Amino acid sequence: MAALIEAAGPYRLRPVHCDSPFEHLARAIASQQISGAAARAILGRFVATFGGKAGAFPRPDKISTVRDEQLRAVGFSATKVAALKDLARQTLAGVVPDTRTLESLDDAAIVTRLTQVRGIGPWTVQMMLMFQLGRLDVLPRDDYGVRNGFRIAYGKRELPTPATLEKFGARWAPFRSAAAWYLWRAVELGRSFKDFGGTPRRVGIRTSDDATSTRRRPPGARNHSRRRRAD
Repeated sequence: MAALIEAAGPYRLRPVHCDSPFEHLARAIASQQISGAAARAILGRFVATFGGKAGAFPRPDKISTVRDEQLRAVGFSATKVAALKDLARQTLAGVVPDTRTLESLDDAAIVTRLTQVRGIGPWTVQMMLMFQLGRLDVLPRDDYGVRNGFRIAYGKRELPTPATLEKFGARWAPFRSAAAWYLWRAVELGRSFKDFGGTPRRVGIRTSDDATSTRRRPPGARNHSRRRRAD
């Protein structure tokens, strides 16, 4: 893993903020199981039809009153229409919080709350935690790319199970987001186990069971504890 970190370079995951959790999750719903270009086209029509002035993203109170056929007309499937309407309802009910409230919650609480929305699973929320909120200790155990990167970096013939990855990944806390990022890079680099050093070595992140060490940030990581407005 140390050789992987050297090959991939400094940790470069930077959060990209949206105006609200509602917007982030609506965009996630729109993007499910279609190409990026198709999702952008649908979202463009969605904003143009239901948004506010100057291209503002549609508000949950607006979407809660829109007829299903109107949402179908801009390109959403029936399943996604149901998910969007539920997202709007859950936002108005306070289950999906505003940005400030969201940022005050810990990772587990955010997953618990947001997965109550129809069509939103743990993986979607984990991506939000990493790429919008900049949380540093998220390991998306079900992500195929992360599992495949682990297989490559550690010279395994088969993908680890999500449970195996989660157990092994405990040693990367509190920087599991960085570990996931490097495992994604292993797939992109497309190198073999031998190219990454040939023998499993500890990641360049202090592990939770190293009682004699002083914790430090992974290479290139930023402190995201002070976050801007977001998803």
